[in-house]
Amino acid sequence: MEKQKTFDYALRSTWQGVSNMYNKAAGKFDSTMATGFVLLNIEQNGTPSTSLGPKMGMENTSLSRILNTLEKRSLIERKQNPNDGRSRLIHLTKLGLEKREISKKIVLEFNKSVADQLKKEEINIFFKVINCINKQSQKINQ
Repeated sequence: MEKQKTFDYALRSTWQGVSNMYNKAAGKFDSTMATGFVLLNIEQNGTPSTSLGPKMGMENTSLSRILNTLEKRSLIERKQNPNDGRSRLIHLTKLGLEKREISKKIVLEFNKSVADQLKKEEINIFFKVINCINKQSQKINQ
C-alpha cells in the first residue's frame, strides 16, 4: 500500500497544511493556531480548565503552558468558581474577546471557502468519513 493512499497519511498531511495556514493567519495578529483554538473554546460564563483539555483533545501539560501564556498576555483571567470554591474558571478578558473574534472570523472564512467548492452531499460524506475515523480511533484507544 502506498503511504499517500492511507487515511492517516491523508489526515496528517492535510492537517499540517491547515495548521500552517492557521498559524500564518494568526501570526498577522501576534497569535498562534493553538491560542485561537483555546480562545474559541472558553465559554462566556467561564470554563473550568479541567474540562477545557478534554473538550479540545489537548494534554494537560500543553494546555497549562498555553493558559499561562494567555494569562501573561492578558487574554484570559482565572476567577474563583462561584459554585465550587475549590476550583477556578477561565474567563476571556476584553482583549481575549477581541482575539477570539479574529480567530472565529479566520475559521469561518476558511470553512466558507472550502464549502463553496463542494456540494452539500460531498460535505455530508466528508463528515460521515471523519466520524467513522473518530469512532475507530476511539475503539482502539479504549
